[in-house]
Amino acid sequence: MESLIYQVVLMAVAAFVLVAVLLIVYASWRNGISPMPSSAPVRRAVVSAMRQLPSRGVMVEAGSGWGTLALQAGRVLKGWRMIGIENSVIPMWISSLAAKLNNQANVSFIRGDLYTYCYRDVDMVVCYLYPGAMRRLSVIWRSQLTRGSHVISVCFALPDWEPQQVITCRDFYRTKVYIYAA
Repeated sequence: MESLIYQVVLMAVAAFVLVAVLLIVYASWRNGISPMPSSAPVRRAVVSAMRQLPSRGVMVEAGSGWGTLALQAGRVLKGWRMIGIENSVIPMWISSLAAKLNNQANVSFIRGDLYTYCYRDVDMVVCYLYPGAMRRLSVIWRSQLTRGSHVISVCFALPDWEPQQVITCRDFYRTKVYIYAA
């Protein structure tokens, strides 16, 4: 009997893991990119840049993936409200759980589409996306972000925007972090 219970539990766990992996693969295929966590040097550079910029305190991580940027920023910048937008269910759930387990009341994650999200009341957008997304978001952010808002992009530049600053991180890839003013 114990062997049967063990096998049923093992099969249930295996089925759950398989469904989770398939959900991530499907969302990655649909998005054109998989959720990729930022390295520690990149997260430190982004948080340092955020500290230097004036803000009213609402930051959106567009395409938050596993939420590493929003979670680190939320730990350090207590006066800010961090909102992660992610359309892949599993990374979004894990990010939300991490925020709850770390008692980060200033960090929340929502399941949503970063192309239809309203950025009008956002002071800062942080993202680690890919060139196709940056092209689409460039037009959206130009029309929605208010004067004084900022965009911090990891790795990929915004087309037709002039960065205020470009930071080269001290990681293996010498990752660039682009800082823009709206």
